[in-house]
Amino acid sequence: MTPEEIRELFAYDRWANARTLDACAALSREQFTRDLGSSFRSVRDTVAHIIGAQWIWLERFGGRSPSSIPPGDAYPDIAALRARWSEIEQSLAAYITSLLAADLDRTLETRNVKGESFRNVLWHMLQHLANHSTYHRGQITMMLRQLGVKPVSTDLIAFYRERASANERTSR
Repeated sequence: MTPEEIRELFAYDRWANARTLDACAALSREQFTRDLGSSFRSVRDTVAHIIGAQWIWLERFGGRSPSSIPPGDAYPDIAALRARWSEIEQSLAAYITSLLAADLDRTLETRNVKGESFRNVLWHMLQHLANHSTYHRGQITMMLRQLGVKPVSTDLIAFYRERASANERTSR
């Protein structure tokens, strides 16, 4: 995988995360925190998990291994989640922008929250991180439907089509 491909993958991830947060903004506070019996209870807790995973992987890329991620109730509302996500995505974008081809092939040793040690190639970790967000955005889509809110498409092809359409408009 090349640095350009990683940057494209995370441009998609930012786009999809923003669309997901915008869809979540239609929820009442009660709906946002309602226990829906999902793996991370509520929409809020699932969004917080995605944010927490991005943060913890950034920490790992920097040689640190936190033992936990902040719980969902650390974020009282969508505005707090959006603000924290913006900070993390800015840091992640800066990190990804700095990567060279040789960096992507480096093997890093990290520890998970249980303290178990793993060795992986950086580009595998980055792909995992983007895929992880996609998985949980799918759960959020299901929860939004359960709550009667229309979800948005976050499919990769929709990102490519929207980007192509925007490029076409600006080239006219």
